[in-house]
Amino acid sequence: MAGTLQGDWPGGARYAASLTFDFDAEEVWIGEDPANAERPGVLSQGTYAAKVAVPLILELLARHEVRATFFVCGGDADRHPDRIREILAAGHEVGHHGYTHRSPTNLTADEEERELVRGLDTLRGLGAEVVGYRSPSWDFSPHTLRLLGEHGFEYSSNLMDDIHPYRHPGGVVEVPVSWLLDDAPHFWFSGTDWAKTIRTVDEVYTLWHDEMTGIADLGAHFMVTMHPQFIGRPSRLALLDRLLGELRATGAWIAPARDVARRVT
Repeated sequence: MAGTLQGDWPGGARYAASLTFDFDAEEVWIGEDPANAERPGVLSQGTYAAKVAVPLILELLARHEVRATFFVCGGDADRHPDRIREILAAGHEVGHHGYTHRSPTNLTADEEERELVRGLDTLRGLGAEVVGYRSPSWDFSPHTLRLLGEHGFEYSSNLMDDIHPYRHPGGVVEVPVSWLLDDAPHFWFSGTDWAKTIRTVDEVYTLWHDEMTGIADLGAHFMVTMHPQFIGRPSRLALLDRLLGELRATGAWIAPARDVARRVT
């Protein structure tokens, strides 16, 4: 595909890697079911992200001297503005993750644009330079790419059709994702039916490590999608600590998604 980056990484790095965190806290639960707004027990799962997980994640990233990308719901930024300021002060990128955590496919074009603008206003009001967009649930509507271009976004991180960043017709860069490298399929417990088993840290580390090895051999881009309320549990922070050590040891260039997108010609 035209504009695809095929592994020309800074400093002759073997491959590239981005650590991304979808900071969707309470909004993800309200987006799933608006009635959850009145269920503090349910919302407490998201509150953990802001209250406990983000400070621990920032400490871990600082120890490894790694800059990451936090895709933030505007509604959660309004609830937890100091956390967003702390993320920015630590040198990390803040991207857009909707205002509410509602899929664009369930919105009209006007509603989708209002979500986009409201989230931008909130995040920019906290001092963020917002150039990247990750949709709630990685969903695109027929209008999404057009709206991203019209509102000055440089890149999207939503599609699963490549292991290299590439440019869409019209100019927006895609920095691809994968369910394999997302913590939610492995760690998100289904409280409605109790049918989903939570995987162990060792299982997930093996999955991620093996994919990292394959991506490194191809000189591609290793994109990990994490959620503070999941990866921010103590045992899973140890997983992330171990993974960061492996990325360094295997010659990865580790950078925010914004920096990766800007290398696509």
